[in-house]
Amino acid sequence: MTTPSPLTHTPAVRTPRIEDYALVGDLQTAALICRDGSVDWSCMPRFDSGAVFAKLLGTDEHGSWRIAPAIAAGEPAPYADRCRYVGDSLIVESEWDTATGTVRVLDLMPPRDGHGPQLIRIVEGVTGTVEMASTLAPRFNYGQLVPWVNDIGGRTVAVSGPDALWLDTSVPGTEKNGAVHHSFTAEAGTWVAFALSWQPSHAPAPEVPDAEVALKETAAFWESWAGQLVYDGPHREAVIRALITLKALTHAPTGGIVAAPTTSLPEEIGGVRNWDYRFVWLRDASVTLSALLRTGFRDEAVAWRKWLLRALGGDPQNLQIMYRLDGSRDMPERELSWLPGYEGSAPVRIGNGAVDQLQLDVPGEVIETLALAHELGVARCENTERLILRLVDYVRQHWHEPDDSIWEVRGGRRHFTHSKIMCWVAIDRAVRLAEQGVLTTDLDGLVALRAEIHADVCARAYDPQRNTFTQFYGSKELDASLLLLPQTGFLPADDPRVIGTVDAIRKQLAPDGVLVHRYRTEGHHVGMDGLPGSEGAFILCSFWLVDALALTGRLDEAEVLFEQLLTLRTDLGLLAEEYDPATRRQLGNFVQAYSMLGLAHSAIRLQDLRTKAARPVIAA
Repeated sequence: MTTPSPLTHTPAVRTPRIEDYALVGDLQTAALICRDGSVDWSCMPRFDSGAVFAKLLGTDEHGSWRIAPAIAAGEPAPYADRCRYVGDSLIVESEWDTATGTVRVLDLMPPRDGHGPQLIRIVEGVTGTVEMASTLAPRFNYGQLVPWVNDIGGRTVAVSGPDALWLDTSVPGTEKNGAVHHSFTAEAGTWVAFALSWQPSHAPAPEVPDAEVALKETAAFWESWAGQLVYDGPHREAVIRALITLKALTHAPTGGIVAAPTTSLPEEIGGVRNWDYRFVWLRDASVTLSALLRTGFRDEAVAWRKWLLRALGGDPQNLQIMYRLDGSRDMPERELSWLPGYEGSAPVRIGNGAVDQLQLDVPGEVIETLALAHELGVARCENTERLILRLVDYVRQHWHEPDDSIWEVRGGRRHFTHSKIMCWVAIDRAVRLAEQGVLTTDLDGLVALRAEIHADVCARAYDPQRNTFTQFYGSKELDASLLLLPQTGFLPADDPRVIGTVDAIRKQLAPDGVLVHRYRTEGHHVGMDGLPGSEGAFILCSFWLVDALALTGRLDEAEVLFEQLLTLRTDLGLLAEEYDPATRRQLGNFVQAYSMLGLAHSAIRLQDLRTKAARPVIAA
């Protein structure tokens, strides 16, 4: 268990914060469970399916499932006194201390083995007796549809259109208005299981899950997976929790990796910056894979490479920045008018219009990860070589064009500096692979192209008066993505232009020296990104600052900053996309792969650099 965050709430809080949730999942979908015992978000059967519980973005009427100590009508739901993950697993254990005793609830989603998604909740009496209540109120299609609820052979089934949920428990229940209620007593030394299974409504009833077997097998699965970790540096617990979370965001059947399991959690409370992240971004997935590869997890790299080859097919010229879990391309963006949004942050969106954007940094991230996989021993693949060469051709044809940037701005295309640098990275890594004999290509032509891009960026993106690279050509603004400069190899890390850029970003975009904003926003005015409003600090960017400080020779400062960032995690070790330093709360979609992989990458980098610095210098 991690050291409790200063954000941990006391009992009787009515409105959950984003950081009040735990994540469980089965490598195909996930659920968010609040500290009050309520499952407030889950999409079944996949991450990008319609939600069967959508209270997270609305109210009780939009679907939830609460198991917790019973309360009188009108009383606030008490928060668990303790929450933790069981060992190196994705099993959540919550405990409530009451006036009559202590009760524990274990929540898990067993990885699938021939069955559909299952959410299993086990109630254990710890001491004394505790009166318990379970209220299951599924609402299909993101909280819009109330199901038929029936008893079939002693099993409860809720049906709406193509979906059915089957509830199995030994406790008798009652149904009212599309909700199923159970009341029972948790006694010390006894336990009661509730198992919820999704099944297509036209299919035969699923088998009744064996909760005890599911608990043992789920624990064994995660402990075995975590046992592959090769990282042995400081903060191992934080690193393995980050990696387990990244694994939980993978879609096992296809190898795709979602950016987050949620949609429309706001980047500004009450604002409009609410997006659907339940898709596979090539950039996010690539960087996620690099974190897993560097810590010993290679099976995921092989699976993702296969996913990548299927998704792009033989036509990288029609490259998209994101795809669905199965590699399909369509994800039209629309708004769900019946959901008020998290704390009134509307609109709630599903799909993502950024799918049609041009983001020229993507080939660089993809090629870099494929090159890393090769360096770390993932077997060579002929189709991978062909894909890299076609991505190189894509960069050759498009690098000089304006694009929509890594941040998916909706305010018009520009010549974003980070995008140009990542075009250079794409060609540079291809040059290295060609020099190693991995690629058969026109090496001289690639070297010349690499030099052309480099010269263009240095001439058009650098501001010599302020000694910093700027957000885009001709701009005076800064962009946190330029904190990646020291690790790209575009310039040496000790180059004054690199150090100047890092220092300028820290001064302008991280006024407290810790929490870094992506770029400046304009409040109520529409800014460069085409959107009104502001947003929190982008957590990944703060980890980029850790890396940049370490690489530019300020290792002690980097380690202090890393320690400060660890305190932003929840008591379960989780991070959302952003953090608001004013209100001291997490913002944006949760749990965010980018934030978790940033933590893992920084820990690994700090350990590597500290080890290197400690090595004795051997005289020639």
